[in-house]
Amino acid sequence: MVRVMVVDDHPMWRDAVERDLQAAGHEVVAVASNGREAMARFPAAAPQVVVLDLQLPDHSGVQVTSMMLEHDPTARVLILSASGEQTDVLDAIKAGATGYLVKSASSAELIDAVTRVADGDTVFTPGLAGLVLGEFRRIADGPADDPVDQLTERETEILKMVATGMSYKQIAARLVLSHRTVQNHVQNTLRKLQMNNRVQLTRWAIEHGLDDTRE
Repeated sequence: MVRVMVVDDHPMWRDAVERDLQAAGHEVVAVASNGREAMARFPAAAPQVVVLDLQLPDHSGVQVTSMMLEHDPTARVLILSASGEQTDVLDAIKAGATGYLVKSASSAELIDAVTRVADGDTVFTPGLAGLVLGEFRRIADGPADDPVDQLTERETEILKMVATGMSYKQIAARLVLSHRTVQNHVQNTLRKLQMNNRVQLTRWAIEHGLDDTRE
């Protein structure tokens, strides 16, 4: 069970998402119709995952994402938006969102995304992951002393898969490793890059153009 907060200014849509989450066994600890309500209720509700609309009547979803993560860096934000525009997606990821789904996603896709985001995975509507990776690859300025050089070949290989949003289970299956071994490699990578969690690691990886799109 995941503790979820739902933020959307459309009552029918918000209620539908809440029903789907509850039917799947998750606990909806708070709902809000705008950014001000969301920030007022967020601290006491302490959700693991916030399902957040990008277009709100007062603050943008990007602003709300930044404010929430400033208050609680362990929270996970899953954007659920009608927009699949490149600038909207990139702005949300830069603000710290862990995932981005368009509202054409099915209930099953939403439930799966909430579960994966709560576990620390990054989740994108199909097609958006490549967009994000491609854009960050174009704009990233690599440092003179590449931090990737600190990593072993295996750590780099796993980091590339992390950048595409693959789960630990998927990475383990691809590389024929145990789930725990993959976790250990990720933890070593976090330590070497002086980061605290997989969300930071994923953002760093995509900013440096590390992907594993080639089969």
